[in-house]
Amino acid sequence: MSKLVNCIIVDDEPMAREILQNHLQKVDAVNVVATCKNAIEAFNAINSNQIDLIFLDINMPEISGLSFAKSINKNIKVIFTTAYREYAIDGFNLQAVDYLLKPISFERLLQAVNKFLGETNVEVTNSSIEIKPEKNDFIFVRADRKMMKINFSEIKYVESFSDYLKFHLNEKVIVTRETISSIEAKLPKLDFLRIHRSFIVSISKIESFTNEFIEIHKKALPISRSYKKDVLQRLDNV
Repeated sequence: MSKLVNCIIVDDEPMAREILQNHLQKVDAVNVVATCKNAIEAFNAINSNQIDLIFLDINMPEISGLSFAKSINKNIKVIFTTAYREYAIDGFNLQAVDYLLKPISFERLLQAVNKFLGETNVEVTNSSIEIKPEKNDFIFVRADRKMMKINFSEIKYVESFSDYLKFHLNEKVIVTRETISSIEAKLPKLDFLRIHRSFIVSISKIESFTNEFIEIHKKALPISRSYKKDVLQRLDNV
């Protein structure tokens, strides 16, 4: 018989809690009982519910995630979530199931959940870990030391330079440290088009195009030779 894994999310950043909750909603085996902004709320959640697993931020005010992990029942497993690599050894010394670095992708989170299922006696059927269809119309990226929400409808184009990306939105530009290939995989393929190793464009924002350039808000973006055939074929069929 299948059994849901009851978990709580503990993080002082609202956006980080929202990201994890959105990810976990896609995994049938996991039931998010509560989201907590500090250790006190987490203690109350544990005392009020049967909790199997905690997604726990490390760098929190007053009571750190490491201190909190030391104080809870050892039968409750922990997956640490943090933006800092230097806590990894401390986390694994506490026998954490896994250690996730922010920003956390759904694929990496799913690996951690499957690792937890493999290490515990929780019974699940194959169907209970099926991934639910993706319905999000936004992504989160790290910028200015926080996770920022970007709606797909606001993106004009994405520009890569070195190890950074610029999201050119309707009203502003957001810069994040990310690869263009990883972002391309997160954008809906029906709405976005890679035209160059350094550019992804929103198809709905295209004002005109030639064999060499795409124009968006009076900005001419180059179509590279390696992408030209696919780009022109796609635009001819829009």
